[in-house]
Parts: sequence; structure tokens; C-alpha cells
Amino acid sequence: MDETRSRSVVITGASRGLGLATATHLHRQGWTVLAAMRTPDAGLPRLKENLGPAHDPNRLIGVRLDLEDPDSIEAATAQILDAVGVPYGLVHNAGLAGAGAVEEMPVQVVEQMFTTNLFGPIRLTQGLLPGMRAAGRGRVVVVSSHVATSGMGAVSAYAASKSALERWAESLSMEIAPFGLGVSVLVTGTFKTDILELTQSWKDATGPYAALHAALESMGDKMVRFARRPGRFAPVVQRALQDTKPFSRHAVGPDAVAMVYGNRVLPTRWVQFLTTRLLGLPRPQSTPSPMSSTPPPASSPPQPTGP
Repeated sequence: MDETRSRSVVITGASRGLGLATATHLHRQGWTVLAAMRTPDAGLPRLKENLGPAHDPNRLIGVRLDLEDPDSIEAATAQILDAVGVPYGLVHNAGLAGAGAVEEMPVQVVEQMFTTNLFGPIRLTQGLLPGMRAAGRGRVVVVSSHVATSGMGAVSAYAASKSALERWAESLSMEIAPFGLGVSVLVTGTFKTDILELTQSWKDATGPYAALHAALESMGDKMVRFARRPGRFAPVVQRALQDTKPFSRHAVGPDAVAMVYGNRVLPTRWVQFLTTRLLGLPRPQSTPSPMSSTPPPASSPPQPTGP
């Protein structure tokens, strides 16, 4: 079997952050990398610069991919199949994040997040899966987030889309395991990428959720100082691609490990209680009984209690 074809991998979102680090690492390890990104003209030179002398043009292929555009996904699928036949690996790394409370975030933005984080990966997988299934080998790697392990205020749409992606990946693994294919989910913690700078925000700093946003921003600044370098994430992706189990799920980073383990052993109310305390979020007030004769006025949102 041709070694290039047996070690080819598609990586979405390969122009920056974790995707760029993963594409760089796997190319150096001998993989043929199909680097999928919105603008290869800008992203591919960045990847080549990262590789330096290790750059082998025969094993690095830029693929234009816009996960919000079905035509772009179809064209990218055709380019991938034409370039390497059937890829061995498919890494769903690209994602779109956004910050804002449920009241603040426009519905069209929520739809955009689900399109990029869930529906786009589904379309791309559907395009490549028939060939992978026929080949009887291959692995799909899904990059999720620690915020998808349980609900998190101000990032509900992102958390929900990533959680949905995980459930989809679990279901996919059961369908394709009989054909020799596997699925891995990587639950990522905080890494030093530009995702915080690129994340759009619909936060109203003077609105009813101002205390929530202020607490999360303060904690985010602290977490970034201790975040890991993207290069430490890339070898985990390689191990996931080489995994032989039908399905695996790994937390990557100490904060992700804590979230995954905590949600595994604790009830939701305790996870929310501990998250509120650790992040310094506004503490919840008791919910009034529906039979109460003096409900709080709608114009006066609950205020944080305690110090």
C-alpha cells in the first residue's frame, strides 16, 4: 500500500491555533497533511513558515473549506479525494465561538455556530466516509471543549454545539466500528491561541448580566496565564489517530480533566455550585414558588448575594 495514502489526514481549521500546531506536527512526523482552511492563500504560507526546512510540498496540500457553505464542502471533498484517494484521518478542529448570555445573543449567530461546529463537520464526514468505509480503515477525530461537559453561562451556544458534536461522534462510532473505523473525541482545556481575541462578543457590560461577564473575564485572564502551548496538543491528536479502539474520549489539559471527571462523579447541581464558587460567578437566589403571592418584579433581575 502507498505510504502517502495510508498516512494522509485532513485537518480543518489548519491556518491557526490548535489546527496549525497539529498540521505542523503531523507533517513533521511524515503524514501527508491536507490543511483545510477558509483562505489557503493566507493560511498556507503561515503553515509553511512554521515547518521551515521540514516542509515537503508533496505532503502538504492546502484545501479551501468554508464549513458554512455546502458548495465549498462539496468542492473540498472532491479535491481531497482527487489528491490522496481516501484519507486515513479526518480531524474536525475548526470551530466558531461566541460570548453572550442567551438574552443577548442573536439567534442567527447561534445558527451560525451550529452550522460551523456541527452541520459542517457532518457534511464533510458524509462526503469522505463512503471511501473510508470501503477502505476498511481510518479514524475521525473530533475536537471538543471542556465547556461542553456541562452548561456554562455566557457561552451557551458554543457549549451546546460542541456537546451536540460529541453525541454525534459517539453515535457515528457505533455505526462505523463494524467496518474497521474508529472515532476519538478530544475534550480540550485552555490553550494559548488567539481564540479569545477572535471570539465575537455580544456581552452588554452594563446590562443585567454584567456581573456574570465581569467574573468570567477576570477568571479568563487568570486561566490564560497558565494555559498550555498549542504544540502540546498536537501529539495528542497523533495518538488519537493511531488509536485502535472503536471509540475513545480524552481530556486534554488540567482544566479539561477536572471538568470531565467532575461531571462524571458529581450531580449537576454540585457541578454548578462548585463552578459558581470557583469562578466567582454571581450566586443563585432561591426560585420563588409558583404559588407565591409576591413574585419579584420582572424589571428587577436577581442580584448577587454574599460578599
